[in-house]
Amino acid sequence: MKTRLIFVRHAEAEGNVKREFHGWMDGDITEKGHVQAQKAAERLKDIKIDVLYASSLKRTMQTAAYISKVKNLPVIQTDRMKEINGGDWEGRRWDELPVLWPKENETWENKPHVHQMPNGESMVEFQKRLMDEVLRIVDENKGKNICIVTHGTAIRAMMCNFMHCSLESMIDIQWYDNTSITIIDYEDGRFSVVLEGDASHLGKEFSTLQNQEWFLEYKKSFDERKDNI
Repeated sequence: MKTRLIFVRHAEAEGNVKREFHGWMDGDITEKGHVQAQKAAERLKDIKIDVLYASSLKRTMQTAAYISKVKNLPVIQTDRMKEINGGDWEGRRWDELPVLWPKENETWENKPHVHQMPNGESMVEFQKRLMDEVLRIVDENKGKNICIVTHGTAIRAMMCNFMHCSLESMIDIQWYDNTSITIIDYEDGRFSVVLEGDASHLGKEFSTLQNQEWFLEYKKSFDERKDNI
């Protein structure tokens, strides 16, 4: 019996604009984020969804509210689909991290399988929390189409499972835009990727990542590294 998982990254949030690390910090989505969420909901309007879950943080719940309205479904909150607990990183600017935590910043960027947030979660713990919850949700909704609104790092960590690779390969999975849609099928104990990080409903005008300099530099480096593999 095939169960379909439709993952939606939350809309643009305050931390995305301020370039601050927001894991468990509970900021709102921005004005652009509200537009993104509406566009994502419209994108999903004609896609079958039986049940809707969301991380319990405000940015995911606010995004899910748009989908809830279009699909006429209640939002089921789950703490276990929250973003990684950043510990001492919470609220810090991204450009501060290499200076204040050079070792941890290095593992975040290049060795996620050994990364440990200072006074927060390790990437291993985080991935297990997410996947345990996904499998619980699947078990309770076998054969259904399940929409889950969650977070950027969460989706990247789970993609390692969905692509049947280790956490070491997380650096080969690029960042997906806000309100990007990823579709995964689960059948006979195996995941398969149907759609990966698609944000075509935004276009460049309403994209977050395509309008941020850090991402353009990251994407160039990412593509060059992939070409050399």
